[in-house]
Amino acid sequence: MMRLRLTALVGLLMLLPALLSAQVSTDVLIIGGGASGTTAGVQAARLGVRTLIIEETGWLGGMLTAAGVSAIDGDHKMPAGLWGEFREELYQYYGGPAAVETGWVSNTLFEPSVGNRLLKKMVAREPLLQVWYHASWKGATRKDSTWQVVVQKEGKLQTIETKILIDATELGDVLAQLGVKYRIGMDSRHETGEAFAPEAANDIIQDLTYVVTLKDYGKGANKTIKKPAGYNRAEFDCSCDVSDPASYDSPSNNCYKMLQYGRLPNNKYMINWPKCGNDIYLNLIEKTPPEREEALKEAKLHSLRFVYYIQTVLGYKHLGIADDEYPTKDKLPMIPYHRESRRMKGLVTLSLPHVAEPYGQELPLYRTGIAVGDYPIDHHHLKNPAAPAIDFVKIRVPSYNVPMGSLIPEGVDGLVVAEKSISVTNIVNGATRLQPVVLQLGQAAGTIAALAVQEGRQPAQLEVRRVQETLLEAKGYLMPFVDVTPGDPHFAPIQRIGATGILKGAGVPYRWANQTWFYPGLPVSQYDLVEGLKPYYASLLQYRDASGELLDTASLSALFAVIGVKVTAADMASYLAKQEVAEVESSGRKVLSRRAVALLVDAYLKPFERRIDIRGQLEERNASAFK
Repeated sequence: MMRLRLTALVGLLMLLPALLSAQVSTDVLIIGGGASGTTAGVQAARLGVRTLIIEETGWLGGMLTAAGVSAIDGDHKMPAGLWGEFREELYQYYGGPAAVETGWVSNTLFEPSVGNRLLKKMVAREPLLQVWYHASWKGATRKDSTWQVVVQKEGKLQTIETKILIDATELGDVLAQLGVKYRIGMDSRHETGEAFAPEAANDIIQDLTYVVTLKDYGKGANKTIKKPAGYNRAEFDCSCDVSDPASYDSPSNNCYKMLQYGRLPNNKYMINWPKCGNDIYLNLIEKTPPEREEALKEAKLHSLRFVYYIQTVLGYKHLGIADDEYPTKDKLPMIPYHRESRRMKGLVTLSLPHVAEPYGQELPLYRTGIAVGDYPIDHHHLKNPAAPAIDFVKIRVPSYNVPMGSLIPEGVDGLVVAEKSISVTNIVNGATRLQPVVLQLGQAAGTIAALAVQEGRQPAQLEVRRVQETLLEAKGYLMPFVDVTPGDPHFAPIQRIGATGILKGAGVPYRWANQTWFYPGLPVSQYDLVEGLKPYYASLLQYRDASGELLDTASLSALFAVIGVKVTAADMASYLAKQEVAEVESSGRKVLSRRAVALLVDAYLKPFERRIDIRGQLEERNASAFK
C-alpha cells in the first residue's frame, strides 16, 4: 500500500509543473499522427476549427510511413476524399499511376519517406492545423465539458485544453485511460452472431510485423548483415510460397515473385511477408511503453533473421537495408505494423452480418456510412498455433461501409475514436484495418469533431445526415458504389439516394477487391421503387398499384402524386435534360434509368433530408414526407 501511495505521489509531482503552467488551448486535439490522425487533422482544419496533432515520432502517416507498410491495400477504384487526394500526390510525385504499380500486392506503392513528406505537405497547407512532433500524451481529465490533456514535449510537461479529443493512437491507448469499455481479441459467436467466430472469446490478436525496407545496391554489392542471434534457416524455408487463396491458377513456389510482392519505386522492397516470413505473434496491447519496447526487440530480430535468409539462402546479397529511409540508428522503421488494437464499445458495432448482407439486417447501419472498403476479411494468425482455426478464405463479403456510430464511444462525451480501435468485431477488423479505410475513418473523425465544436454538441448528438453531407462535399463515399466515382457529375445525389436504401446496390464478393454496383444505366421497375420508398412515405404502405413495368416519367409522376408531391412528366424531362441525363430504350419505349430515378427522387422528394438516428432508423417514421 505504501508503495502505491508513493507511486501516486511521484506521478502527481510529475504532473504539477504542467498543471501550474499556462495552458495551450485548441478546439480539437488529436493524439497520434498516424494514418487516421493526419487525415482527421486536415479535415477538421479545413472545416474551420483550430486543430493540434500530438505525434511521438518525427513523421506523419503511422502504418503508411513510420511502420513501413507503404503499399495501399484496397479501395483502388474508390478514391474517397483524403485517401484519393493522398494518392494523387503520389501520382504527381512519381509521374502517374503506372509509376507506383511496382509490386503485385497493390496498385499504389511508394517509399515510406516520400509518403511522410507528402503528408506533411498536405498538413502544411492548413493554417489552422499544428503538429507537435516528438511529443507524447501523459494523461487526460474531463473538466467543465473540456479535456485537460497533459503532454510532454521537449522534456517539458504542458497542459492542453480542448473541446474534442480524438484517439488516433495505434493501440487505442487514450480510450483505455479514459475508461471507455473495449474488447481485445476474438469474440464469441454467441455474442456477435457471426457463425465463423470461435465458440468462446479469447484475447488472441493478429500477428504483427516489424517491416524492413530493402534497397537494391547493385549486383556487385554485398550488403549481407551479420547473422542475427537465434537464426534458424528452417523457419523461413517455406517463404517462397506465393499461392493466392483468391486465385485458382497461382504458382506455389516462386522466390523472385515473393520479393516482388512489395517492390517499391526506385528499386526498394517492402519486406512484410506472412508465409514463413517476418510476421510474429506479440500481444503488446496491455503492456506499458517500456514493456512494449522490450518485446519489440524480438520482432526486430525476427525480421532481421528473414533478411539474412533472403540475402544468404535466396542469394539476394545485393539487397541491403535501405540507408535513406528512416531516421533511426538501425535504419528500421520507428514503429511496428499493428494489425489489431483495442476495439472500443461504440454506439453501434459493425459485425459480419452487416458487412455481408447490409440490407437484410434489423438495424440499417448502412444508412449511416461514413467510410467504405473493399478488401476481404484478412487475418494473420500463421505464427500463433493457439489461434482457433478460422477459414477466412470462406468468409466472402461484398464491399461495405462503416457506420458513424462505430467512431463514437458509449458513455464518454467529447471523444471520437479512429485508427483500428473503432467499434467493430474481431472478424470485421480484418477488413477495416486496411490503410484506405483508416484514412477515411480519420477524415470522418475530423468531420465529427469539427461539427461538434461548431454546433456546440457532443459527437453523439450530431445529425448523421449533416456529417454525411459534409463528407460528400469533401468527395467522401457513404456507399461503396464502384461504378460511380467522385468524378461523376451525379456522384453526390446517387450517394445520397444509396444511403437512404431507396435504390440499393448489388454486392459481389470478388477476389481482393470486393464490389458493390449501383448500375446507373439500368432501368427501374415501378414495384422496386415503391418498395424502396415505403419506409419513408406512409401513403405507400397500402399502395397496391405498382406493377413490374419499368418506370417512365409518366408513371413516376403518378407515383409522386400518391406521395403528395406534384411534378409533371414534362417537368421531369426538363430537369433531366438540364442534368444531361437521357432516358434509356427498353422494348421500344423510353424509360428511366437508375441514374435518372436517383436524380429525380433526390431533387423532388429529398428523402436524404429525413433525419435518422445513429442506428440508421428513421425518426418520425410515419411522416408522409420530410418537412
